[in-house]
Amino acid sequence: MSLLTVEGLSIRNSSGAALVSDVSFAVAPGDRTGLIGESGSGKSLSALASVGLLPPGLTATGSVRLDGVDMIGAPERRRTGVRGRVASVVFQEPLTALDPLMTAGRQIAGPLRRFQGLKGEALRTAVRVALEEVRLTDTERIGKAYPHQLSGGQRQRVAIAMALACRPRLLIADEPTTALDVTVQAEILDLLDRLVDTHGTALLFITHDLPVVAKVARGAHVMRMGRIVESGPIIDLIARPSDPYTQTLVESARRFDAALGGAEGDSSGS
Repeated sequence: MSLLTVEGLSIRNSSGAALVSDVSFAVAPGDRTGLIGESGSGKSLSALASVGLLPPGLTATGSVRLDGVDMIGAPERRRTGVRGRVASVVFQEPLTALDPLMTAGRQIAGPLRRFQGLKGEALRTAVRVALEEVRLTDTERIGKAYPHQLSGGQRQRVAIAMALACRPRLLIADEPTTALDVTVQAEILDLLDRLVDTHGTALLFITHDLPVVAKVARGAHVMRMGRIVESGPIIDLIARPSDPYTQTLVESARRFDAALGGAEGDSSGS
């Protein structure tokens, strides 16, 4: 049985223009699925619809069921009940996703207090453990710091700690490494890979980068212009892409790898 089932999802703006058209996919418990496509392909909107967080002015039709809850038609109270408890989201830019007026520790404590009823010393211990789990060792300083006082990598680790603190069954990661430099990006991908494996968390990973999704997902759906154009195991999408757009993504990744290899060779020989 799928944890998340999306069937015939379509999203339109206030003028009636279609941004997403007839998208269907499913994420089973413990699965790792990618949504990949260029900017404007509809991948992030599809993910936001999965947790009932579409921006104002957009209308969704079709069926989106998260742990049995209708995320399109159910009252907001019911949808709120599954966010944080069943599914959590890590966004692309933690500086805007995190509350600038609240310390990192208080932001992690929020879902722990709400969904697990923790308080006092038990709450403080859980916050410390959550920070340590994302490999932030200076937990006292970071817990008292505001987002602007942390580096980009530290902010994203705090966002991941907050998302996973209550052990949701599904983590939606919406381009979580795009705003980071290459070294920190690799660290965050390794961190996500380890954490979802350790806790058996299902992962829906959204990205425009095929090599990135290949590091953390087992299968992927390729989106273009609001539609899924190809789906399958990552290894098949890379080795035998059938859609012309997927073929373009694979070729671009190979050219980038070749250029990077050449640059490293020039550097090592200088």
